[in-house]
Amino acid sequence: MSYARVLCVGLAGVAGHLVEVEADLSTGLPALALTGLPDTALNEARDRVRAAVVNSGRDWPNRRITVNLLPAALPKHGSSFDLAIAAAVLAGAGELPPAPLDRVVLLGELGLDGTVRPVRGVLPMVAAAARAGITRVIVPAGNAREATVVPGVTVRAVDTLHRLVEFARGEAALLDPPAAPGTAEPPGPDLADVAGQEIGRYALEIAAAGGHHLALFGPPGSGKTMLAERLPSILPELDDDAALEVTALQSIAGVLPPDGGLIRRPPFQAPHHSSSLAALVGGGSGLIRPGALSLAHRGVLFLDEVPEMGRGTLQALRQPLESGRVVLSRARGTTEYPARAQLVVAANPCPCASPAGDHACQCTPLVRRRYLGKLSGPLLDRIDMKIHLLPVRAAQLTVAAEPAEPSTAVAARVARARVAAAARWATGGWRVNAEVPGHRLRRPPWRLPSRDTAVLHDALEIGVLSARGFDRCLRLAWTIADLDGRDRPAVGDVCEAYQLRMGEPTNRAVA
Repeated sequence: MSYARVLCVGLAGVAGHLVEVEADLSTGLPALALTGLPDTALNEARDRVRAAVVNSGRDWPNRRITVNLLPAALPKHGSSFDLAIAAAVLAGAGELPPAPLDRVVLLGELGLDGTVRPVRGVLPMVAAAARAGITRVIVPAGNAREATVVPGVTVRAVDTLHRLVEFARGEAALLDPPAAPGTAEPPGPDLADVAGQEIGRYALEIAAAGGHHLALFGPPGSGKTMLAERLPSILPELDDDAALEVTALQSIAGVLPPDGGLIRRPPFQAPHHSSSLAALVGGGSGLIRPGALSLAHRGVLFLDEVPEMGRGTLQALRQPLESGRVVLSRARGTTEYPARAQLVVAANPCPCASPAGDHACQCTPLVRRRYLGKLSGPLLDRIDMKIHLLPVRAAQLTVAAEPAEPSTAVAARVARARVAAAARWATGGWRVNAEVPGHRLRRPPWRLPSRDTAVLHDALEIGVLSARGFDRCLRLAWTIADLDGRDRPAVGDVCEAYQLRMGEPTNRAVA
């Protein structure tokens, strides 16, 4: 037999596509040609595959070999095709019976000694195979636990090319995936560690309940970073669909935990303020990788010292914050990644950043405006709440008092509020109030009486509030009502939402 075909999967963003790997062996000068838009890493598979076959004790066919990757118009990236290419060549040469590999997806990178090494993106690849009707996959042993996450697919693992050949010949069995680890995920930071800052804690609770973006301003040591790091601790665990999305993104980026199981805890990304545009929103030549914004999907993206970040890098966040996705276009195609993350930014009020607060600041008004000016108006307009934190007092740190409320208590209230919101917006498919389109809140049956929204109408008329800000205040008001256990917001909720939006002290007495 001089022709053989096996199956593999190619990735474009988080979307996988079934790829047929064809091998044709013909007379002519010995050579291996790859067709089907392979990238550089895939072109180098010619040398890897040949060395792996020879070092696995098999004869390399001394013929002209053409390997075609179908569909040919789809760009192919990475080294995950190595195992399929080797299997197709060996099957075409008669070294490997093709029947046991019929309708089986093969994934894996080959080492020169014939070992099968783990690759990135196995989870979305296996999910794509399942959607195409494939029920059996063979993956590297290091990716086997990850692949079992996809339901309805039988997963087997290989550690060497030699094992795969022996399996096809009926002389050996494939490896079973490892069992799920029994150890629980260690707990994260707790809100009980935060001293004082009641308004900051309250804003964090609202942000968690409604999925709202948050800006924290205050002097060094006021607790901005502590609050942001504890936001995931009061968010509900991810459901199955969200967990699959998050785990797939982590798999593509190559940062999936060693156990390879589903990620249930909302992710937290805190890139350094010197991060590049590509690191934040994604990019790269050839295979486009997800950035921190997409890796924070269904979780939290925290930008500390945000005025120190590049202005162009910050402006790139504007469109994804509205659409919930990142679309990256290159000459060879377009890649899309989900990016529905909660943004939390933190900033000192000025460059000198005196711990004592504004009264000890020596910066001129022009310097202060220029420092915070990197947070442009359009970007700030997309942030729901702007909270100004005061310095922590000595009594809050040293005087014995009742311990602060832990994350578990706050998380229970957040969960109840999210259940109420999800039930209300079930027909639209929205999970939290922050996802509801503004026009739905301004039309019956969800439109609030004019007397309750008068403060928003007045602010809109005089130009203090934009149309986007108007809708975001409405969403905040609904979240405040959900936390209080009421069916609809009242005038007090709308006024409080406006105050949180504008960075003003709220009328609510926070215990």
